[in-house]
Amino acid sequence: MNRIDRWWLGALLLWVIPFVALLPMGLLWLHEQGAVLVWLGSILLFSVAGYALQQWRRKEARDALDAARTQPDPAWPPLADGAWALVEAMAEGIDPADWPLDEEMRLGALARRTLEQIAGYYHPEVDQPLLELRLPHALLIIERASRDLRESLTEHIPFSHRLTVGALARAYRWKPFAERLLGLYRAGNLVLNPSHALLNEAWGRLRERGFTAAREDLYRWLLQEYVRKVGHYAIELYSGRLLLSDEDPVRRPTQASSRDLERAEAETASGGPLEEPLRILVLGRSNTGKSSLINALFGQLRAAIDLVPDTTRALTPYRLEREGVDVALIFDTPGSERLAYKSLHDAATAADMIIWVSAAHRPDRQSERQTLDALRTAQGARVDRRPPPLMVVVTHIDRLRPLREWQPPYDLTDTTNLKAMSIQAAVTALAADLEVPIANVIPVCLAEGRVYNVDDSLWTALIEQTDRAQRVRLLRCQDARRREENWNLLRRQLANAGRFLLALPGRTSRNP
Repeated sequence: MNRIDRWWLGALLLWVIPFVALLPMGLLWLHEQGAVLVWLGSILLFSVAGYALQQWRRKEARDALDAARTQPDPAWPPLADGAWALVEAMAEGIDPADWPLDEEMRLGALARRTLEQIAGYYHPEVDQPLLELRLPHALLIIERASRDLRESLTEHIPFSHRLTVGALARAYRWKPFAERLLGLYRAGNLVLNPSHALLNEAWGRLRERGFTAAREDLYRWLLQEYVRKVGHYAIELYSGRLLLSDEDPVRRPTQASSRDLERAEAETASGGPLEEPLRILVLGRSNTGKSSLINALFGQLRAAIDLVPDTTRALTPYRLEREGVDVALIFDTPGSERLAYKSLHDAATAADMIIWVSAAHRPDRQSERQTLDALRTAQGARVDRRPPPLMVVVTHIDRLRPLREWQPPYDLTDTTNLKAMSIQAAVTALAADLEVPIANVIPVCLAEGRVYNVDDSLWTALIEQTDRAQRVRLLRCQDARRREENWNLLRRQLANAGRFLLALPGRTSRNP
């Protein structure tokens, strides 16, 4: 920030105005007129007003710094929640007096202590967990934490772009000498003018208290942010999310998605997707309307309608492009009862969102609950990944009682409409049977000529889950990029080592 904060300037002026206006020429006149008490009262009034304004601005500055503080990444896996709690506890316990600026390597020691906390959390079985930190990643953590702290400092601290390290060092070096001179001045002033000295001392203490508190707030914030930045990247590392490159993990498709895009005939006039697509998996029993749902989402025929068993024998990807979703792959599947558990588990692990399709007129849902429970148990056991959001689509609502009535739209809160009451009862029962929040259960009709509630309620619900799905996609892509990065680094290192070894005999012969 290049401009002066007018409120801080106003606070400073309130301290200075009485002395600038009265002391130079008016002290004698005040004495002759008997107005010294008025002068003393004005000093007290302006001092109290300036102190109050200063405290108000200090609170606003603290609130602004708190708003700029580093926050945990919502895309972190569940295991990272406890690690961030350790970082926050360490940051809140920082005492600026323990980390003076004039002592070398203190910030390095603070970073080391933060790394030790996170390393111990992720490797409690190791005596020296910090030694589990890879050297390139250790350097990367310090580099990125310092970069982020620099950006926060320049964006939120006035005149920080003009503050030099030398100025800070000189200020701390001359501080004891300046305090001794100030003590001599105070003693001499007390001898020559006791009343003025006592008043000046009280005013100075009040002013110093305000500015000292503001300075300590700033330094404490810097130390806390340093701890949070280092802790943030340490969690990124130990949770498997920190890559050595600055590439956005979702900027380009992974190898698996590239193959699926080719299968989905993804080549278009635009040259194909620029980033990793969102992977949406459609599951459910046979003849519940999975393929019909995909067709309804596309607005045109894409998937073979599964009226005959085994029409879709494997996961079939389709590229979905609609408003609100840049690029997505939606996967049609055979009936969950005909899909091997390993294939089902692998497909769910690679998905960013799951749509479970269940028929409203089929109350036998025990097998569906067992399949979903198995998936939820497996996903809950993975502390390095967050489970994909689950949406349940209730199909065949047109077959509910009264059977011959079909006059949408239906208001499910209308207790006078029997069809609406039947649909609401089916939604409530299915949410309880599958143990899914009722807000995530969307009733639709997919019958030819009767398509209902797909483009409005269902699509809106899918868009609302997009943020969660994108966080799942980010973790999935980071896992894939990390494996890819490890292989690429190993390949380059082996190639460079081979070239070095081939050149080594020639070097030794030239340098006997």
